[in-house]
Amino acid sequence: MFENIRNHYRMYPSLIHPALWVFTVYRFGRWVETMESCITRSVLDKTYWILQRLVSTITTVELPRRVSIGKDMHIIHPLSIVIHPKTIIGDNVGIMHEVTLGSRGTYAAPVIGNNVFIGAGAKILGEITIGDNVDIGANSVVLTDVPPNCLVVGVPGRIIKNHVRKQWKHEPY
Repeated sequence: MFENIRNHYRMYPSLIHPALWVFTVYRFGRWVETMESCITRSVLDKTYWILQRLVSTITTVELPRRVSIGKDMHIIHPLSIVIHPKTIIGDNVGIMHEVTLGSRGTYAAPVIGNNVFIGAGAKILGEITIGDNVDIGANSVVLTDVPPNCLVVGVPGRIIKNHVRKQWKHEPY
């Protein structure tokens, strides 16, 4: 847990950065789930839920502890982001503000590949898979699987194949 929090601090070196709060509470919640002592886990679980509600209210970012995230996930503008608890997010994923990763009436959620960029206001809904090296344009609504190396734009999302982009890596502030 502490190594992951240190990595997030390297990404967001300001203690007042909202994304650092979101990831710290997320990592704490993941750590609490590994506890075996019933009494300790019960107390820490209640602490997690209080912290999660507080941070969610302040930052408007919903990142439940059940979400599986890879290395170097980056919330670029932490504002109005909602992520379904069953979502799986790969490595080096960038998420802009007002993004929703959610379900479509069932309890199924998207799987996001590696090196994916999700633009502002995008909605990825349902039990779909987003391939590696995909860019999802601002305000796009994605309702179907997206193969690797594509660009998705529009409502509903139109897939443009063989999209080549520069690999991006988050630089600390």
